[in-house]
Amino acid sequence: MEDLTAAETAARLGVKVATIYAYVSRGALTSHRSPDGRTSLFRRDDVEALARRGRPRRSTRPPSLDLVIETRLTSIDDHRVLYRGHDAAALARSATFEQVAELLWTGTWPVERPSWTAGPAPGLDASGLDVPGLVDRLRVAVVLAGAADPLRGDLRPEACVATARSLLATLVESLPVLGNGRVSRLTLPAGGAPLPATLAGRLWSRLASGRPPPGMLGVLNAALVLMADHELASSTFAARIAASTRADPYAVVGAGLGPLAGPLHGGAGRATRRVIERAAGPNGAGPALAEAMADHGMFPGFGHHLYPDGDPRARVLLDLLRSTAGDTRAMRVVDAVLATARSRAPIQPNVDFALAALGFVVSMPPAGEEVVITVARTAGWLAHAMEEYGEAPLRFRPRAVYTP
Repeated sequence: MEDLTAAETAARLGVKVATIYAYVSRGALTSHRSPDGRTSLFRRDDVEALARRGRPRRSTRPPSLDLVIETRLTSIDDHRVLYRGHDAAALARSATFEQVAELLWTGTWPVERPSWTAGPAPGLDASGLDVPGLVDRLRVAVVLAGAADPLRGDLRPEACVATARSLLATLVESLPVLGNGRVSRLTLPAGGAPLPATLAGRLWSRLASGRPPPGMLGVLNAALVLMADHELASSTFAARIAASTRADPYAVVGAGLGPLAGPLHGGAGRATRRVIERAAGPNGAGPALAEAMADHGMFPGFGHHLYPDGDPRARVLLDLLRSTAGDTRAMRVVDAVLATARSRAPIQPNVDFALAALGFVVSMPPAGEEVVITVARTAGWLAHAMEEYGEAPLRFRPRAVYTP
């Protein structure tokens, strides 16, 4: 049976061609490339099945389980992400990652600017940790730090906060230093005096060589703030389940690292980074996006089911990146990908695209975006763990329905 072009599919469904690509981004249709690689094709059977069901308002993928957990940490309201009632977008411009983490952990704004130091963990120095992958180093660092902590089972709030501070600093220290290792002072996008010895500054020396361009360290700090928590994402739910069994903070972070490694969660930026890098080649953004559509059936880094009108985290991070990077070739490549994707479908970039754009502009290693997510989300997992320790233990016990 002959496949249909996008125009033929649109005519059969009675929609615009742009809507067809929106269906693809939402999982309602799957496309593949024509033999000449120039156009997208759709299986006639899939189109007919969709026509019989009617125009999809939401993805036709199976719905998520309806499980509601009360939390005082993060809410997604009116297309905004709020940390304990504070707009995350505003915090990204005005606060350090350490301040935001302390807010999530304690519920109060720190009176003094926090300064974290790594905890003692034999074999955790970057020169002695024989693990090549950056994200794998972080996983090993969690295990070694937990094994070296004689008080790892102390689940009192003040002990958990101390563990969280030490573990986050330890994660960054476990990564190899690029260049001369100088830690630059952080100047926040909102202005103010440069701040020394921040976690963003130490992380920059592990993800980019040389001193950051003016303002760019503030963009990295903003990325950490925006990625610190996102309500009950898959990895956060796994972390809360571990905490409900009274697993210690190190084991909680280990539980979160599992789902985060998936290509549909923390690893989503890998495919997006490849699209941007291909777009920087001689063929430009169009073929790069066409290849991505053929490989993934969607444009990586675009669309988010919680934000049909656009991911607010992507908006603020891209705005900061654009205003800081200026009219550079790398930024023009990023903007070309954005413009080309929007011309083909009414979709908006998500935070994975914004992180991939940051990684591309500052030449992070391929796993750099995933490192940023892992470090940032560790703060959120530990905040959820501390909250879960105050609930009745073992409260997550769903039942299975056996189907022979």
